[in-house]
Amino acid sequence: MLATDDTAPPIDLLHGCESKPPGSFLRCLDTEDWRALLEAGLRSRGFARDEPLPIGPDDRNIYIIWDGVVRQDRFPLGEGEHVPTITRFRGRGQLVGEAKLVTSGSAVLTRCLAETVAIPCRARYFNALLGKWPDIRLALLRSLEDRNRSDELVYDMAARPPLERVSRLLAHLADTVGSPGPRAGSTTITGPSQKDLAAALQLAVSTTENAIRTLRYHGIIEARYRRFVVHDVDALRHLAAGN
Repeated sequence: MLATDDTAPPIDLLHGCESKPPGSFLRCLDTEDWRALLEAGLRSRGFARDEPLPIGPDDRNIYIIWDGVVRQDRFPLGEGEHVPTITRFRGRGQLVGEAKLVTSGSAVLTRCLAETVAIPCRARYFNALLGKWPDIRLALLRSLEDRNRSDELVYDMAARPPLERVSRLLAHLADTVGSPGPRAGSTTITGPSQKDLAAALQLAVSTTENAIRTLRYHGIIEARYRRFVVHDVDALRHLAAGN
């Protein structure tokens, strides 16, 4: 069995992955492969806001994010004050902890920024599954390649102006973790704070706040506590393109 939790699959797990963001692991799976995973014993587990997702050196699971958003921090130069970190957000449909499929001692600090539903799987069982079903392995590889290309565009454009970079990240989050907002056509991003955005973009908090203030002034977004309401995603994409 792949499951590490005896919680029964919630009904929405049985409805398929068509609503997951394009390029995510679950969206790359076809219906038959998703059913095969469920039949193999996948079970979901709920995590509270700010609860860590256990992907430490002694943990043995990978996780598939069904709903919610997590923040992942890596420390390539070691941990300590003022040491640079690599921060990324992962949301619906993404598989996280994938390095454990290669080496059991890998670790990444992972924290749920909102209430999150995740599907834990033993890495060794998932590896066996990938060997048994090549189409699922191909779906994973496609999703990781899509993620790498998306990360380059969203996080790695350090030479671009801050307003463009913040707009691009918010547009990305609206597409990958957003839900319908209080007004028709609006999208709500729940979980990340302005400090989280600053960390992910490696910008000063004040610089990030100034960019968000500009977006608020033009009525493109509303910024609340750990919540952004995007009223005009197209305007964000326009700014993200440097226009």
